[in-house]
Amino acid sequence: MDQQHIAAYLQASGSERVIHVDEQDRELGVVSRADAQSRGLITRCTFIFVFNSLGELCVHQRTPHKRLYPSFWDVAAGGVVAAGESYLQGAERELAEELGVSGVPLTEHFRFFFNSAESQLWGGVFSCCWDGPLTLQPEEVQAVRWVDPRSDWQRAGEQYAPDSLEALARLLQHSSLELHA
Repeated sequence: MDQQHIAAYLQASGSERVIHVDEQDRELGVVSRADAQSRGLITRCTFIFVFNSLGELCVHQRTPHKRLYPSFWDVAAGGVVAAGESYLQGAERELAEELGVSGVPLTEHFRFFFNSAESQLWGGVFSCCWDGPLTLQPEEVQAVRWVDPRSDWQRAGEQYAPDSLEALARLLQHSSLELHA
């Protein structure tokens, strides 16, 4: 992907309209994604855990030009919920964009507040089962692999997006959770 394409993609991404919320997930207004990021505003995000019928989890590596966590591995597809979208609509859109997965039922598990030096967000956590092909969005995803989420799957030297790791830890703690196996 050439630098001109990357620059155009990043500019378009920054101009997206997103929902600004407070620490209780109450809507405060609509702002540009770039404004939310530069001002450290709380936004709504989605985390979609994609399992296959063997119970393996799809993890992907973010591209090096991502503003947040560049080249980190991510255990969930997802992203910022756009203005006018519900958490579910945002999850469906992000899953189709990033991994080319659509038309699959999503299970919503819970929502949680994530607060770090890099970002503050309300996350809607979803999962699905997918055994079909993946079509990676080249602007956002550079590699994927399938792992057993209940084993020691993190490789030495790899960095992982902390927000999705927290979402996964919470998901795996839910005793009533039945992974898509």
